[in-house]
Order: sequence, then structure tokens, then C-alpha cells
Amino acid sequence: MAIAIKVDSKGKVFYKHKRVGKKGKIIYLYKFRSMVSNAKEIMDNWSPERKAEFEKNYKLDDDERITKIGKFLRKTSLDELPQLLNILKGDMTIIGPRPVVEKELEKFGDNKYKFLSVKPGLTGYWAANGRSDTDYDERIELELYYVDHCSLWLDIKVFFKTIKVVLTGKGAK
Repeated sequence: MAIAIKVDSKGKVFYKHKRVGKKGKIIYLYKFRSMVSNAKEIMDNWSPERKAEFEKNYKLDDDERITKIGKFLRKTSLDELPQLLNILKGDMTIIGPRPVVEKELEKFGDNKYKFLSVKPGLTGYWAANGRSDTDYDERIELELYYVDHCSLWLDIKVFFKTIKVVLTGKGAK
């Protein structure tokens, strides 16, 4: 994967992104880089309409910042593999709500602290039940459902459902 990323575009192989973990602790999430190295500059030059579209769900269907290999990595979720380091560091678990950036916490409203009461996960209830096929309000509902119902049994169900959605590519963009 590292060779493919380097051949596809200039820049580092790995990407480190600031997220919010359990109890509001700042963590740095590791990923294989799936965007061009000047992605921030491109984003800074977006029209107000494009920025509003991004802020609605924090994703874009036709994001010009994503590299060719990045599209493959995201579709197969291989870009997430370096988060195993986050798990080894103790910042994340295998199953839990997906970590968000600070600005996204506003969307959780009064449920922000409930969301932050558990460690974020490599995969979770939302990731196994919709991913990019859901809007942000649905994502919040799914993430909070997990927090309210987390158990070993639910984790086992999420684990196997994640395998299924990753293999089929369902909800991945």
C-alpha cells in the first residue's frame, strides 16, 4: 500500500489527524493518506456552497482531494488499518463510536458528553450500519444507540457486520 500511495501522488504515506477521544481527550488518528498533499489549500479555496455541503455531513460525494489509490483505500477501508496503532496506544478500541473532529461535537448537542463517555473505535455501530449512506443526524442516532446498548454481544454483532460491509463495500465512498 505504501508503494501504491507514493506512486500515485506526492506526500507522506501516513496521515495523522486530530480527533476527540474518550472524555474529550485529544487523540491523533493514524490513516494511510488518501488525499493529495495540498488538500487543505484546495479546501480553503472552495466556494461557500461547497464548504456548506462539506459541513453538512463532513463528507463529499465528489471530493477532488481524494487520490486514485485513495478512492480504493477508502472503498475497501484499508486506509483505516494504521488505527491498529491507536488501539495499541490505548486511545481507541476495536468497536466503539467512530472518533470525530472537535467541530463535529457541536452536532451532538446535549448528547456530546454521552458520546464522549466511551472510547472511540476502529469500527462501530454506525460504520457497520450505513457509513456514507446515512446523513449526519442518522449517524448520531446510530453512534448514541451503541453508547446506550454497548455490550460484548453487540460488539460481536458489529464485528461480523463490519466484515460483511467491508467485503461488499456497502456504504463506503
